[in-house]
Amino acid sequence: MLATGSPGELGLLKALATEFAGRTPATLQWVKAGSGAGLDYLKNRAVDAVMVHAPAGERAAVEQGWAVKRTLIGSNEFYIVGPEADPANVAAATSAADAYRRIAAAKAPFVSRGDNSGTHRKEMSIWKDAGTTPSGPWYVVTGDFMTASLRKADAIGGYFMLDSSTWLVNRKGLPKLTVLYRGDKRLVNTYHALVAPEGATPGRDVAARFVDFVASDDGQQIIREYGRDAYGEPLYQDAACAESYVD
Repeated sequence: MLATGSPGELGLLKALATEFAGRTPATLQWVKAGSGAGLDYLKNRAVDAVMVHAPAGERAAVEQGWAVKRTLIGSNEFYIVGPEADPANVAAATSAADAYRRIAAAKAPFVSRGDNSGTHRKEMSIWKDAGTTPSGPWYVVTGDFMTASLRKADAIGGYFMLDSSTWLVNRKGLPKLTVLYRGDKRLVNTYHALVAPEGATPGRDVAARFVDFVASDDGQQIIREYGRDAYGEPLYQDAACAESYVD
């Protein structure tokens, strides 16, 4: 049993699990969860493993002893999307923090997941970098998952920060939005897998073998190529690429 967000929602987890199941007698089930909720599942021994993108939370989990085998598995990046008219002039921003300052100054609609997910944690760290505490009618909190929040941003013509993988999969159905800012090193999004300690959960040992497979050459090849046929480019980068950005 594994908890994760976009790798499950976008099909990468299924591709990895299918290949793994052909080599090891195992069935993988997954729970859709943001990184904060996923780590809580692992802490409470409700899952055997997680794939998350919340570096500070991951390190704390290992230090506290309720997670082990933190393994870098890949990355994507965050984009700041918004309406083509770009009332906050985000396209001219010099950093992610500058983009956020412009949005706040313009009081332009901004959609936040507000759910303690890895994306939400990243968003809040950028507001901190920007020296701004977002509040007011322009700051729209959904408490929902990535795709639902993205659709909300499209519906209201607001700004939103999301991972590049989700954007590639959904962009054709979002007529009001375009990518306005990307490229800040702070927006690189690294994913790690973690597993429960030995003996903590029934499927822990199989989960550990699955993480080893994901980190292997064969697993990394699946990550490097996943999505290329459907979208013209892969949805994720491999661990070797992520290594230079690891936190």
